[in-house]
Amino acid sequence: MSDTTLSAARIDGKAFAQGLRGRVAAAVESLKRDHGLTPGLAVVLVGEDPASQVYVRSKGKQTLEAGMNSFEHRLPDTASQEELLAKVAELNADPAVHGILVQLPLPGQIDTQTVIAAIDPDKDVDGFHVINAGRLMTGGSGAEAPMVPCTPLGCLMLLKDRLGDLSGLNAVVVGRSNIVGKPMGQLLLAESCTVTIAHSRTRDLPAVCRGADILVAAVGRPEMIKGDWVKPGATVIDVGINRIEAEGGKTRLVGDVAFDEAAAVADAITPVPGGVGPMTIAVLLANTVTAACRQKGLAAPDLNAG
Repeated sequence: MSDTTLSAARIDGKAFAQGLRGRVAAAVESLKRDHGLTPGLAVVLVGEDPASQVYVRSKGKQTLEAGMNSFEHRLPDTASQEELLAKVAELNADPAVHGILVQLPLPGQIDTQTVIAAIDPDKDVDGFHVINAGRLMTGGSGAEAPMVPCTPLGCLMLLKDRLGDLSGLNAVVVGRSNIVGKPMGQLLLAESCTVTIAHSRTRDLPAVCRGADILVAAVGRPEMIKGDWVKPGATVIDVGINRIEAEGGKTRLVGDVAFDEAAAVADAITPVPGGVGPMTIAVLLANTVTAACRQKGLAAPDLNAG
Protein backbone atom coordinates (compact mmCIF):
# COMPACT_ATOMS: atom_id res chain seq x y z
CA MET A 1 0.00 0.00 0.00
CA SER A 2 1.41 3.37 -0.95
CA ASP A 3 1.87 6.06 1.63
CA THR A 4 -0.80 8.17 -0.06
CA THR A 5 -3.53 5.54 0.32
CA LEU A 6 -5.93 5.97 3.18
CA SER A 7 -5.83 2.74 5.15
CA ALA A 8 -7.31 3.79 8.50
CA ALA A 9 -10.92 3.12 9.37
CA ARG A 10 -12.93 6.29 9.88
CA ILE A 11 -14.47 6.55 13.33
CA ASP A 12 -17.97 7.85 12.57
CA GLY A 13 -18.81 10.22 15.41
CA LYS A 14 -21.92 11.41 13.62
CA ALA A 15 -23.42 7.90 13.60
CA PHE A 16 -22.39 7.20 17.21
CA ALA A 17 -23.88 10.53 18.34
CA GLN A 18 -27.14 9.69 16.59
CA GLY A 19 -27.28 6.39 18.45
CA LEU A 20 -26.49 8.12 21.75
CA ARG A 21 -29.27 10.65 21.21
CA GLY A 22 -31.62 7.74 20.58
CA ARG A 23 -30.60 6.11 23.87
CA VAL A 24 -31.09 9.44 25.64
CA ALA A 25 -34.59 9.82 24.19
CA ALA A 26 -35.50 6.29 25.32
CA ALA A 27 -34.18 7.02 28.82
CA VAL A 28 -36.17 10.27 28.97
CA GLU A 29 -39.34 8.45 27.93
CA SER A 30 -38.79 5.91 30.73
CA LEU A 31 -38.17 8.65 33.31
CA LYS A 32 -41.38 10.39 32.31
CA ARG A 33 -43.41 7.18 32.37
CA ASP A 34 -42.01 5.59 35.51
CA HIS A 35 -41.11 8.59 37.66
CA GLY A 36 -42.94 11.62 36.25
CA LEU A 37 -39.54 13.22 35.66
CA THR A 38 -38.72 15.33 32.61
CA PRO A 39 -35.05 16.35 32.55
CA GLY A 40 -34.56 20.05 31.90
CA LEU A 41 -31.54 21.83 30.39
CA ALA A 42 -31.07 25.58 30.75
CA VAL A 43 -28.64 27.38 28.43
CA VAL A 44 -27.59 30.97 29.10
CA LEU A 45 -26.20 33.02 26.21
CA VAL A 46 -24.64 36.42 26.84
CA GLY A 47 -24.16 38.61 23.78
CA GLU A 48 -24.55 38.09 20.04
CA ASP A 49 -21.57 35.89 19.08
CA PRO A 50 -22.73 34.25 15.80
CA ALA A 51 -21.03 30.90 16.43
CA SER A 52 -22.46 30.74 19.95
CA GLN A 53 -25.95 31.56 18.66
CA VAL A 54 -25.80 28.69 16.16
CA TYR A 55 -24.54 26.32 18.84
CA VAL A 56 -27.24 27.35 21.34
CA ARG A 57 -29.98 26.89 18.73
CA SER A 58 -28.66 23.42 17.96
CA LYS A 59 -28.57 22.52 21.66
CA GLY A 60 -32.14 23.70 22.14
CA LYS A 61 -33.40 21.78 19.10
CA GLN A 62 -31.70 18.52 20.09
CA THR A 63 -32.84 18.88 23.72
CA LEU A 64 -36.47 19.11 22.61
CA GLU A 65 -36.05 16.25 20.11
CA ALA A 66 -34.87 14.03 22.99
CA GLY A 67 -38.10 14.80 24.87
CA MET A 68 -36.49 17.05 27.47
CA ASN A 69 -37.41 20.56 28.56
CA SER A 70 -35.25 23.30 27.05
CA PHE A 71 -34.89 26.65 28.79
CA GLU A 72 -33.03 29.37 26.92
CA HIS A 73 -31.98 32.62 28.57
CA ARG A 74 -30.39 35.45 26.60
CA LEU A 75 -28.64 38.44 28.12
CA PRO A 76 -27.22 41.42 26.18
CA ASP A 77 -23.47 41.70 25.70
CA THR A 78 -23.60 44.68 28.08
CA ALA A 79 -24.89 42.50 30.94
CA SER A 80 -22.95 42.81 34.16
CA GLN A 81 -21.38 39.94 36.03
CA GLU A 82 -23.92 40.50 38.83
CA GLU A 83 -26.82 40.09 36.37
CA LEU A 84 -25.41 36.82 35.07
CA LEU A 85 -24.72 35.51 38.58
CA ALA A 86 -28.30 36.37 39.54
CA LYS A 87 -29.58 34.35 36.58
CA VAL A 88 -27.37 31.38 37.57
CA ALA A 89 -28.67 31.57 41.15
CA GLU A 90 -32.24 31.57 39.83
CA LEU A 91 -31.56 28.44 37.76
CA ASN A 92 -29.77 26.73 40.65
CA ALA A 93 -32.98 27.12 42.68
CA ASP A 94 -35.36 25.99 39.91
CA PRO A 95 -36.38 22.34 40.43
CA ALA A 96 -37.39 22.01 36.76
CA VAL A 97 -33.80 22.74 35.69
CA HIS A 98 -31.44 19.77 36.11
CA GLY A 99 -28.59 21.01 33.93
CA ILE A 100 -27.15 24.51 33.53
CA LEU A 101 -24.80 25.56 30.75
CA VAL A 102 -23.43 29.07 30.39
CA GLN A 103 -22.26 29.40 26.81
CA LEU A 104 -18.62 30.42 26.45
CA PRO A 105 -16.86 32.70 25.63
CA LEU A 106 -18.28 35.44 27.83
CA PRO A 107 -17.83 39.20 27.28
CA GLY A 108 -14.72 40.78 28.77
CA GLN A 109 -16.48 42.41 31.73
CA ILE A 110 -17.43 38.98 33.12
CA ASP A 111 -14.99 36.63 34.84
CA THR A 112 -15.58 33.16 33.47
CA GLN A 113 -14.24 31.24 36.48
CA THR A 114 -16.45 33.19 38.88
CA VAL A 115 -19.52 32.28 36.84
CA ILE A 116 -18.58 28.61 36.55
CA ALA A 117 -17.96 28.48 40.32
CA ALA A 118 -21.47 29.84 40.92
CA ILE A 119 -23.19 26.94 39.14
CA ASP A 120 -24.50 24.15 41.39
CA PRO A 121 -21.93 21.34 40.79
CA ASP A 122 -24.77 18.80 40.51
CA LYS A 123 -26.29 20.87 37.68
CA ASP A 124 -22.92 21.60 36.01
CA VAL A 125 -23.49 19.48 32.90
CA ASP A 126 -20.40 21.00 31.26
CA GLY A 127 -18.29 19.47 34.04
CA PHE A 128 -16.16 22.62 34.44
CA HIS A 129 -16.79 23.36 38.14
CA VAL A 130 -13.75 22.85 40.36
CA ILE A 131 -15.69 20.31 42.45
CA ASN A 132 -16.39 18.20 39.37
CA ALA A 133 -12.76 18.53 38.28
CA GLY A 134 -11.71 17.32 41.73
CA ARG A 135 -14.18 14.44 41.69
CA LEU A 136 -12.84 13.38 38.29
CA MET A 137 -9.26 13.59 39.55
CA THR A 138 -9.99 11.48 42.65
CA GLY A 139 -12.24 8.94 40.94
CA GLY A 140 -15.40 9.92 42.80
CA SER A 141 -18.35 7.55 42.56
CA GLY A 142 -21.95 7.37 43.72
CA ALA A 143 -23.04 10.69 45.21
CA GLU A 144 -19.49 11.98 44.61
CA ALA A 145 -19.36 10.98 40.94
CA PRO A 146 -18.29 13.86 38.70
CA MET A 147 -20.14 15.50 35.89
CA VAL A 148 -17.58 14.95 33.13
CA PRO A 149 -16.82 17.53 30.40
CA CYS A 150 -18.74 16.62 27.26
CA THR A 151 -16.02 16.58 24.59
CA PRO A 152 -13.50 14.32 26.38
CA LEU A 153 -16.30 11.99 27.53
CA GLY A 154 -17.43 11.76 23.91
CA CYS A 155 -13.86 10.93 22.86
CA LEU A 156 -13.72 8.17 25.46
CA MET A 157 -17.00 6.70 24.22
CA LEU A 158 -15.62 6.57 20.66
CA LEU A 159 -12.38 4.95 21.86
CA LYS A 160 -14.14 2.27 23.91
CA ASP A 161 -16.55 1.56 21.07
CA ARG A 162 -13.60 1.06 18.72
CA LEU A 163 -11.08 -0.67 21.00
CA GLY A 164 -13.05 -2.16 23.88
CA ASP A 165 -10.75 -2.53 26.88
CA LEU A 166 -8.18 0.27 26.96
CA SER A 167 -6.14 -0.99 29.90
CA GLY A 168 -2.38 -1.05 29.40
CA LEU A 169 -2.40 1.06 26.25
CA ASN A 170 -0.07 4.05 25.89
CA ALA A 171 -2.16 7.20 25.46
CA VAL A 172 -0.79 10.61 24.49
CA VAL A 173 -3.00 13.69 24.80
CA VAL A 174 -1.61 16.73 22.98
CA GLY A 175 -3.07 19.76 24.73
CA ARG A 176 -3.55 20.63 28.40
CA SER A 177 -6.71 22.74 28.51
CA ASN A 178 -9.17 22.40 31.38
CA ILE A 179 -11.92 21.76 28.84
CA VAL A 180 -10.37 18.84 26.92
CA GLY A 181 -6.73 17.96 27.59
CA LYS A 182 -6.66 17.58 31.38
CA PRO A 183 -10.02 15.77 31.78
CA MET A 184 -9.16 13.54 28.79
CA GLY A 185 -5.99 12.48 30.58
CA GLN A 186 -7.93 11.69 33.76
CA LEU A 187 -10.52 9.63 31.88
CA LEU A 188 -7.82 7.59 30.14
CA LEU A 189 -5.99 7.09 33.43
CA ALA A 190 -9.22 5.77 34.97
CA GLU A 191 -9.33 3.24 32.10
CA SER A 192 -5.85 2.05 33.17
CA CYS A 193 -4.00 3.59 30.25
CA THR A 194 -0.46 4.88 30.67
CA VAL A 195 -1.03 8.57 30.00
CA THR A 196 1.23 11.38 28.77
CA ILE A 197 -0.15 14.90 28.49
CA ALA A 198 2.01 16.74 25.96
CA HIS A 199 1.95 20.44 25.11
CA SER A 200 3.83 23.28 23.44
CA ARG A 201 6.85 22.91 25.73
CA THR A 202 7.18 19.14 25.28
CA ARG A 203 10.63 18.18 24.02
CA ASP A 204 10.62 16.21 20.75
CA LEU A 205 6.85 16.14 20.52
CA PRO A 206 6.87 13.99 17.35
CA ALA A 207 8.76 11.24 19.19
CA VAL A 208 6.36 11.40 22.13
CA CYS A 209 3.39 11.07 19.77
CA ARG A 210 5.01 8.12 17.98
CA GLY A 211 4.86 6.17 21.25
CA ALA A 212 1.07 6.40 21.44
CA ASP A 213 -1.35 3.54 20.90
CA ILE A 214 -4.04 6.21 21.43
CA LEU A 215 -3.27 9.72 20.20
CA VAL A 216 -5.69 12.53 21.14
CA ALA A 217 -5.03 15.89 19.47
CA ALA A 218 -6.56 18.93 21.17
CA VAL A 219 -4.31 21.91 20.51
CA GLY A 220 -6.28 24.13 18.13
CA ARG A 221 -3.50 24.31 15.53
CA PRO A 222 -4.51 23.26 12.00
CA GLU A 223 -2.92 19.99 10.82
CA MET A 224 -0.04 20.30 13.27
CA ILE A 225 0.31 16.57 13.84
CA LYS A 226 1.83 14.96 10.74
CA GLY A 227 1.63 11.43 9.50
CA ASP A 228 5.15 10.55 10.61
CA TRP A 229 4.19 11.51 14.18
CA VAL A 230 1.70 8.63 14.27
CA LYS A 231 2.59 5.11 15.38
CA PRO A 232 1.56 2.52 12.78
CA GLY A 233 -1.70 0.95 13.93
CA ALA A 234 -2.54 3.72 16.41
CA THR A 235 -6.04 5.07 17.03
CA VAL A 236 -6.19 8.84 16.46
CA ILE A 237 -8.85 11.11 17.98
CA ASP A 238 -8.77 14.60 16.45
CA VAL A 239 -10.60 17.14 18.63
CA GLY A 240 -9.48 20.17 16.61
CA ILE A 241 -11.89 22.20 14.51
CA ASN A 242 -10.01 24.86 12.55
CA ARG A 243 -11.23 26.93 9.63
CA ILE A 244 -8.55 27.58 7.00
CA GLU A 245 -8.48 29.28 3.62
CA ALA A 246 -9.15 27.10 0.60
CA GLU A 247 -9.15 27.65 -3.15
CA GLY A 248 -11.38 30.31 -4.63
CA GLY A 249 -11.42 32.43 -1.49
CA LYS A 250 -13.49 29.86 0.36
CA THR A 251 -12.72 28.20 3.69
CA ARG A 252 -12.77 24.61 4.89
CA LEU A 253 -12.65 22.82 8.22
CA VAL A 254 -9.61 20.78 9.23
CA GLY A 255 -8.50 19.18 12.46
CA ASP A 256 -5.28 19.33 14.44
CA VAL A 257 -4.06 16.25 12.53
CA ALA A 258 -2.98 16.15 8.87
CA PHE A 259 -5.76 13.70 8.06
CA ASP A 260 -4.58 12.10 4.81
CA GLU A 261 -1.04 11.56 6.12
CA ALA A 262 -2.20 10.13 9.45
CA ALA A 263 -4.87 7.94 7.85
CA ALA A 264 -2.17 6.20 5.80
CA VAL A 265 -0.52 5.03 9.04
CA ALA A 266 -3.18 4.76 11.74
CA ASP A 267 -5.58 1.88 12.30
CA ALA A 268 -8.51 4.23 12.94
CA ILE A 269 -9.03 8.00 12.94
CA THR A 270 -11.81 10.54 13.48
CA PRO A 271 -12.46 12.81 10.49
CA VAL A 272 -13.06 16.57 10.72
CA PRO A 273 -15.89 17.33 10.38
CA GLY A 274 -18.00 14.32 11.39
CA GLY A 275 -15.81 12.85 14.13
CA VAL A 276 -15.66 14.28 17.64
CA GLY A 277 -17.78 17.38 16.87
CA PRO A 278 -21.23 15.72 16.81
CA MET A 279 -20.48 13.95 20.09
CA THR A 280 -20.36 17.09 22.24
CA ILE A 281 -24.07 17.99 22.21
CA ALA A 282 -25.10 14.30 22.36
CA VAL A 283 -23.01 13.86 25.53
CA LEU A 284 -24.45 17.10 26.93
CA LEU A 285 -27.91 15.56 26.62
CA ALA A 286 -26.69 12.37 28.28
CA ASN A 287 -25.13 14.41 31.10
CA THR A 288 -28.45 16.19 31.64
CA VAL A 289 -30.25 12.86 32.03
CA THR A 290 -27.55 11.70 34.46
CA ALA A 291 -27.85 14.93 36.45
CA ALA A 292 -31.64 14.68 36.63
CA CYS A 293 -31.47 11.11 37.91
CA ARG A 294 -28.88 11.94 40.57
CA GLN A 295 -30.88 14.93 41.80
CA LYS A 296 -33.95 12.72 42.20
CA GLY A 297 -32.04 9.85 43.86
CA LEU A 298 -32.55 7.54 40.88
CA ALA A 299 -30.02 5.22 39.27
CA ALA A 300 -28.68 6.90 36.13
CA PRO A 301 -29.02 4.79 32.97
CA ASP A 302 -25.89 3.52 31.22
CA LEU A 303 -25.92 5.52 27.99
CA ASN A 304 -22.34 4.77 26.92
CA ALA A 305 -22.78 1.51 25.07
CA GLY A 306 -22.86 1.69 21.31
